[in-house]
Amino acid sequence: MEDKATFNHKYWQFLWSSILIALSGCLGNVVDAVIVGNLIGEDGVSAINLTKPVVQVMFTLNMLLATGAGMLVGIELGKKNHQGVAYYFTLAMATCLAVGVLFTVCGIAIPDVVTGWLCTNDGLLSLTQDYLQVMMIGAPAYMVMWALTTMAGVDGSPRLASIAILIDNAVNLSLDLVFIQLLGWGIEGSSTATVIGHLVGIAIICRHFRYKDNHLWLTLRPTTQDDFSFATLRASLGKIVNQGAPLAVACGTLALLYVACNHSVSLAKGRVGLFALAVCMNLLQIYNLFLAGVERTIQSLGSIEVGRGDNEAFRLILRKSFRFITVSMVIICIVVWFFPASIARGFGADSEATISETVSALRAFALSLALWCYIDTIMVVYKLYDYHKMSLLISFMISLMVIPVLWIVAHYFPSLLWYSYLIAYVIELLIIFIVHKVGHLKFELPAKEQ
Repeated sequence: MEDKATFNHKYWQFLWSSILIALSGCLGNVVDAVIVGNLIGEDGVSAINLTKPVVQVMFTLNMLLATGAGMLVGIELGKKNHQGVAYYFTLAMATCLAVGVLFTVCGIAIPDVVTGWLCTNDGLLSLTQDYLQVMMIGAPAYMVMWALTTMAGVDGSPRLASIAILIDNAVNLSLDLVFIQLLGWGIEGSSTATVIGHLVGIAIICRHFRYKDNHLWLTLRPTTQDDFSFATLRASLGKIVNQGAPLAVACGTLALLYVACNHSVSLAKGRVGLFALAVCMNLLQIYNLFLAGVERTIQSLGSIEVGRGDNEAFRLILRKSFRFITVSMVIICIVVWFFPASIARGFGADSEATISETVSALRAFALSLALWCYIDTIMVVYKLYDYHKMSLLISFMISLMVIPVLWIVAHYFPSLLWYSYLIAYVIELLIIFIVHKVGHLKFELPAKEQ
């Protein structure tokens, strides 16, 4: 392992850069919700939240393709196989762009159909479709931005990636105000600003390709000795999918959870409940800001150490990451518990009934999401230690376990509705502990190559 001072500097530089990169998926939605809540109203916040399943599906596919390939890129970098790095980069970019184009086609051809699946409240239908259609048409920018920041970060440019994200979100924030308040575009202005922000970010991150130590170029040859073949392509895509599957499944089931939760809360508490849920989902984005940064650091720096077979360095990365997660979660929970009403008003709540319901929901979710962060990080750790089945089990449980608990609590203990997530996550942690002990699993990398 490199000397401790150099290693610590590298870790913290990568962690903070990764947290800023996570702003691409987290802060954009939160900024949209705050501005829309204050300029358009509570229904605008609810409409944005109703579109989250589609955004979550895009994020899921990016996890599957870009993050899966990014972990393989890290392993290849650890092995100093630069041709392999370029090969997995090419596959990630091509597949992410193709997925983005597919969403664009759907956004043009069937936006009303997709909106109908998501929204059962007639009063929110129009707002939801207006926001969703622009997001779907601009999906290629979202997919490519995430893929590029992932690859450039692993390839040694986390600082450039973080700068691109900062400017991306600054553009988004500025254009939100221009499009909604000055030009009167309504909720479409918010999603348009998000897409334009991603395009600006893409232009900035492309500077990485001019660096001398850039290992990202386009090639369909996995090694310098091999020519392109469809059999090799299928096998390589399979490796990417296998690597990214646990995180993708966790994100995909979260999309199902969004739909189930929106439906249950809508029936049980109406528009007031939907607003409270929307604020909680934006709180999730704040938690995810730190979680995604830590996970990206573990995946990127950790996969390099896995490629080297360096147990000591990998364990140090894990210790630092879990310590950071703990401190971050404690701070967020304290802020939410002491200032829930201010948070509700910040999102545009103006009635006492709405504020009261949102306060109850926020305090329950603050505790629930802290446990969610630990479970999600544990899933990544199992994957890097090559416990694929365990990682996949956690990825399925993390959201699907909440759905039956939510249904039971809503029907038999409605006063505890907002604590459904917390109950489900406690059950999940117990299951993980039991399976780990029964399976005699050990956290140990293969011996380091000499």
